[in-house]
Amino acid sequence: MELKLVIIVLNKVECLEKPLEEFAERNLQGATILNSHGMMQELSEDDEMRFVLSLRNILNPTHKENRTIFMAASSDRVPLIIEAVNKVTGGLDKADTGILFTVPIDYLEGFKVKKA
Repeated sequence: MELKLVIIVLNKVECLEKPLEEFAERNLQGATILNSHGMMQELSEDDEMRFVLSLRNILNPTHKENRTIFMAASSDRVPLIIEAVNKVTGGLDKADTGILFTVPIDYLEGFKVKKA
């Protein structure tokens, strides 16, 4: 069975509960959620970066942090995760919503991955 680590960075933190509910409805388990923030918040010491960050804060004052979700899943369940995230966010193709990507898992211990 091929395993993937699905990483979802939600910029719209108000959407966090909805994907988790969707995951539960689809019997997708094992999500770990971390508070996170982007590079721009860290680089605010630099004058140019401070200017860019101030523009971003004017355009989107509520965007101060993200939520990063990690999920181990079998490859056949990844489309269910993608579908659930896009359903509740209105689509990650919309600006400043978030990103989702996968990386292969070569070894996993301590968590039983379900097949579709």
